Amino acid sequence: MIETSVRHWQCGDMDVMALVSRSHVDGVGPHEAMAACSDAELEAVITETEAVMRAAMALQVQAIAEAENRGLPAAQGARKTEAWVQNKLNLAGGEAKSRVLVARMATEHTTLHGVPVPAELPATAAAIKAGAITVAHARVIIDGIRRMAPVSTPAELGQAEAMLAGYARECSPHELGKLAERVRYYFDQDGAYRAEETQHALRELHYGTAADGMTVINARLDRETGAKFRAALQPLAAPRPADNGEPDPRTPGQRNADALDTLLDIALGSDRLPRSGGQRPHITVTIDFDDLTQALRSEQNGLPGTLTATGQPITAENVRRLACDAEILPVVLGSDNLPLNIGRAERTAPPHLRAALLLRDGTCAFPSCDRPPGTPDAHHIQSWIDGGPTDLSNLVMLCGHHHRAIDQRHWRITIENGRPIFTPPTTVDPLQRPRPGGRPTGTDHNTLLREVIPRPRQPANTHART
Repeated sequence: MIETSVRHWQCGDMDVMALVSRSHVDGVGPHEAMAACSDAELEAVITETEAVMRAAMALQVQAIAEAENRGLPAAQGARKTEAWVQNKLNLAGGEAKSRVLVARMATEHTTLHGVPVPAELPATAAAIKAGAITVAHARVIIDGIRRMAPVSTPAELGQAEAMLAGYARECSPHELGKLAERVRYYFDQDGAYRAEETQHALRELHYGTAADGMTVINARLDRETGAKFRAALQPLAAPRPADNGEPDPRTPGQRNADALDTLLDIALGSDRLPRSGGQRPHITVTIDFDDLTQALRSEQNGLPGTLTATGQPITAENVRRLACDAEILPVVLGSDNLPLNIGRAERTAPPHLRAALLLRDGTCAFPSCDRPPGTPDAHHIQSWIDGGPTDLSNLVMLCGHHHRAIDQRHWRITIENGRPIFTPPTTVDPLQRPRPGGRPTGTDHNTLLREVIPRPRQPANTHART
């Protein structure tokens, strides 16, 4: 006889089971009943219906176990119990497999001769019967125990199963999976080491260019390299508020792509990458100077530049942005486009100016930018290409995100009293109120303190001593 039963669930004056079975309570349907609930009653209904579903699931896996013991799936022509359950309940294959595994390993049953047989995983069976865990929890426990079985004693398996089943009552299946893996590492250290070595052997990273010109990356990293990747990328991929204070409009995928862009800037800006031909790694863009200036000073379009590493075209507008903080190498080409004369490379923001900018602006001078330290761009307020000078009065430090935003949304930047001032476009602030940028200095802090904290009272004049 099956011990698990679905009791009559009552939530206040509401018959939860009647609502679940789609019948009407006092002539009121589920939608009307929920709309009439108080907040406390609504929370209670959510909790109670979860209990109903767990009790029903415990009953169902018990029934699946009994059906398999009787040979019912095979009698109806099913090759496996999983396929029989999947077809009968219209489930996904993985869900059907989970329920059958739980039925086999976490339920009690009797033989055809009436002999009771305890569950293979008794602690898990007890938790399922009590409605304390879900099938997803039980599947994690089953997978963990099965991976440990070849290298563990029965006593160790029993100890691990009891611990996992107890922990499952208080944590999510995802967190339970982490604990199960750690338990396996404890009992099977040699196997865990072999698994890590196998992962390292299977490592791979591929990249290519799609038809639209975008670079596509596909990778499988061992856990050590994966941890490095996350540690480097996640701080740079944190959400940032928009210019108007709204939540970050970027998708998680876009934030990750921007973080990778910044990470590459940091790597290219370091001096630890292997050199090629005596030069530090860098990206090279070639463009005709007349095309670069013509496209941005008039309505006539100039020809695009070229990313030499990939041979792909790039617009003059983006070349202009890149040229804000780069090494400019003038090259005179002949009629056959071969170099006739090469000038001297000139960095638009030399090291001493970058140091001064970092001291004045920090990583990014844009108001309230919380970008983590990286490799910022020294932006020319009046473009270097248009003859803007390379000095502190015409430079401002910007992170990659805000450098692009300044160029695309047409913010206006001025330097007043040695500090950058940002004036937003009307699309951000219709009144175009200027916003001070840069980072506060010690002098600024002292000025603020003088305004807030009253000066100590001067002592009254006293007679001079003779």
